[in-house]
Amino acid sequence: MQAGEGGPQTGTMTECFDCDNCKESLYGRKYIQMDNGPYCIPCYDAHFANTCDECKELIGHDCRELYYEDRHYHEHCFRCFRCDRSLADEPFTCQDEELLCNDCYCSEFSSKCVACEKTVMPGSRKLEYNGQTWHEHCFICSSCQQPIGSRSFIPDEKDYYCVPCYESKFAPRCTRCKKSLTKGGVTYRDEPWHKECFVCTGCKTPLAGQQFTSQDDNPYCVKCFGNLYAKKCSACTKPITGFDGGKYVSFEDRHWHHNCFNCARCKTSLVGKGFIPDNDEIFCRDCSNDL
Repeated sequence: MQAGEGGPQTGTMTECFDCDNCKESLYGRKYIQMDNGPYCIPCYDAHFANTCDECKELIGHDCRELYYEDRHYHEHCFRCFRCDRSLADEPFTCQDEELLCNDCYCSEFSSKCVACEKTVMPGSRKLEYNGQTWHEHCFICSSCQQPIGSRSFIPDEKDYYCVPCYESKFAPRCTRCKKSLTKGGVTYRDEPWHKECFVCTGCKTPLAGQQFTSQDDNPYCVKCFGNLYAKKCSACTKPITGFDGGKYVSFEDRHWHHNCFNCARCKTSLVGKGFIPDNDEIFCRDCSNDL
């Protein structure tokens, strides 16, 4: 802030001229011309001079007068409340009706940067986080040492990282594409994967949220696993995967779904019952006796 200056203009009369207040002649004397007429110096000081807000004395016409927010001061009275430094030609701040030079204000009321431990001057660009303050140029990434500014950052104990550095340094990497995995993803065999990277080894269909199994540590969807590796039902020839609680029956080198393990003649289920194999077919005992 800057204080304004004010004061009347004085002149010298060379003609017959009287003070508008005391009526004494102003011939050869200094006077002050006001809107309603001229005044001698004593009358002007008595009737128009302002009172100093600090010392409470009149500010005479011959004094340099400073004013701030309707308050008037002698030049020598306009001083910092703390260090008594003259504020006549210095920037200053008013705090709780006290006039303070910038140094005193900053020392008592401004924050200090936790990085350089210097005062963060009023009006300067700064960053505040978790009760601490930094100059904008002092708040830097702990890895690349570049100012973070208004960009997003991630705290890690006493360090702060820009997002790219944090991801590069701490984020897990996808087992397939080796890129940082910052959110979501799936875990397979204790390894992280992007959802879009975790796909069937056979048809490349995404497996996240789907049933799948593995063969030789490779993940497969149910369909591909059945086509490639599952036993085939001797009745319907479809894969026997065992998913969804499906059960099957095995005999020698042949296999059946439970609902396919039926007598070839009467279609009665043979699960849990005796049966008679005849070449590629199986029969219940009654039908076998009728053959």
